[in-house]
Formats: sequence, structure tokens, C-alpha cells
Amino acid sequence: MGCYGIGVTRTLQAIIEQNHDEQGIRWPVSVVPYTVCITALDATPRCSSLEMAETLYRQLTERQIETILDDRDERPGVKFNDSELVDFPLHIAVGPRALKRGFVEFKPRDGEFREVKPEAVLETVESWIADCRGATA
Repeated sequence: MGCYGIGVTRTLQAIIEQNHDEQGIRWPVSVVPYTVCITALDATPRCSSLEMAETLYRQLTERQIETILDDRDERPGVKFNDSELVDFPLHIAVGPRALKRGFVEFKPRDGEFREVKPEAVLETVESWIADCRGATA
């Protein structure tokens, strides 16, 4: 069976061939379904972690940043493993311990983990996305 022209499956194959490592696919920011994965480490209803995660989710989606919120009632390790399998370029974890100190955890797939104040998340994410797009331009 032949294929002529550039189809969706050929495009995806080319992206995967050019953007992978030993852990799997490394979606470029320009084609990834979700740029940011926010993980609520404690998804108990009305807890501060979940409320902050929902607030950050709303802020990012209002700015047209493709974001997914993992608010499942699962252990943090399960959530982190799933997000690595899907390969979200940017991960923000909102947990009770870091939040008590006034921070959320910010981790690009290729970068270093750092703590960011919740009020600075939107600016930090937008700056990170701009840097990624500048690097591929």
C-alpha cells in the first residue's frame, strides 16, 4: 500500500523519529497536545492543594496555554509516572508541603526542578514557552 503526499501519520512518524530519547517520545512544544500538566498531589475536595491547582489551571487556560489538570485520587508516584509516559513538556506539582512554604514545584522535562511562588506561575510558564519557541525558530 502506498502513500503520496504528507499525511498526518507521516508527519507524526517524522516528529517522533526526530524527537525521542531512551525514555520515549519528546513532543516539541509546537505539536504537543498539552504543554503543561498540573498535578494536585492531594486531590481531597476543598483542600488547599486542589484549590490552588484549579486556580492555576484556570489562569493558564484563560491565557490559551494548553493545560491538563491531574486531580485523580491516586498516589503522587502514579500521577508522575503517567505524566512522564504521556510526555508533557512542563510539569507543575501542587502539594501541601511546598504550598505551606508558599511554593509550587516547577519542572520542565529537560530542565531542573525549582520552586515557584504561585503568583509567579503564569509569568514563569509564559517565559518558558517563549524560550522554547525561540530555541526552535
